[in-house]
Amino acid sequence: MKKDLIINFTPTGMIPTKETTSKVPVTPEEIVEQVNEVAEMGVNMVHLHARDPATGLPTYKKEVYAAIISGIRSSHKDLVISVSTSGRNFFEFEQRSEALDLAGGLKPDFGSLTLSSLNFNKQASVNSPEMIQALARKMMDKGIRPELEVFDLGMINYAKYLIRKGWLKPPYYFNLILGNIACAQANMLSLGLMINDLPEGAIWSVGGVGDSQLRMNAMAIVAGGGVRVGLEDNIWYDEDRTRPASNRDLIERVLDIAKAMGRRPAGIRTTRERLGLAS
Repeated sequence: MKKDLIINFTPTGMIPTKETTSKVPVTPEEIVEQVNEVAEMGVNMVHLHARDPATGLPTYKKEVYAAIISGIRSSHKDLVISVSTSGRNFFEFEQRSEALDLAGGLKPDFGSLTLSSLNFNKQASVNSPEMIQALARKMMDKGIRPELEVFDLGMINYAKYLIRKGWLKPPYYFNLILGNIACAQANMLSLGLMINDLPEGAIWSVGGVGDSQLRMNAMAIVAGGGVRVGLEDNIWYDEDRTRPASNRDLIERVLDIAKAMGRRPAGIRTTRERLGLAS
């Protein structure tokens, strides 16, 4: 088991609003401030969703992503940055892939790639085979690595199909996200089956939806993986939902658990090397 771990920070997502929690960052300035704060604590990777600065609603516009990435890299130039290509709110390839067109110092290291369609509580995320393959090809053409998001075993099998077709190249980085109502549930058996089914040599982190975030983060740390953590997936600190969480709260708790298990965040250079990125 590697003692150092990847902490994939998810500060915003597409769902939390200032009305549901005042602690979620939505403007580029707020997102940059919170990312830079936790980067000082040891976070080595960030999964970004952009919001329209005027409305706070999700946006695919590369100009907004550019403002966020520029702000992060002015302080933490080597932090691993992933941008979303989510199909929850945007359905056209040109929209979903726009942030992948950023270049030079604004080029993201990763783009998210959800490996099948799925239902959330109130919304579907539609990911057709044609869309997945088109996004994977564009990432490969642009030299951007895919952040492989899987919610059940079938999505891992689809990743293996893409590998056989030559559309994914190692090292493979997977986010295993458990606890969604229509997908793999947040328990040790489901997690173990998913880990066991990953391609040989895959690098993986684990997140949990809502109340399951803490349990899944803890299981990942014990099992030797990385964690996905942040207000995107969970806005509460406790399962009784009496204390709203901040992103800093969630990161501090993960660091405490890791320390108790003799683990620590991987350094930025180590993280980039492990994920197949140039230093």
